[in-house]
Amino acid sequence: MMTHTTVDSPVGPLTLVATDGALSGLYMTDQRYRPDDATFGEPDAEPFGEAVAQLAEYFAGERTSFDLPLSLRGTPFQRTVWSALREIPYGETVSYGELARSMGRPTAARAVGLANGRNPIGIIVPCHRVIGSTGGLTGYGGGLDRKRHLLDFERSLRR
Repeated sequence: MMTHTTVDSPVGPLTLVATDGALSGLYMTDQRYRPDDATFGEPDAEPFGEAVAQLAEYFAGERTSFDLPLSLRGTPFQRTVWSALREIPYGETVSYGELARSMGRPTAARAVGLANGRNPIGIIVPCHRVIGSTGGLTGYGGGLDRKRHLLDFERSLRR
């Protein structure tokens, strides 16, 4: 069973989606690869209390990682990439190539980038922390302005 709710954030409205009580989506307005809203199930804020609280703590600068039940649906390779994203420290960045090497797949930078772009749970699974090999901001499903905002925000608060 799927349900959803929308919450405000400094990067605009965030649509949270749960599948059987576990967070399965966090989507921004106009996000690339955002599923059709009709697939999000019924509106119901109840399953999202902890996710909303942790996001509020994150945006208040009080939380550097998330501890939520997630339901990540994708290919085995995508799920491996999404798991590796959760290992990138708060306020730090890695390149697609560095992420591929850390996964033991040194020639898979492009595939890592494609999987990164399909991450269904932005911010919580921090795909915004992946940058180009030259240090530049490249692709972000939520838009480069949001990526820049999230990175600048994290860097300003890094302890």
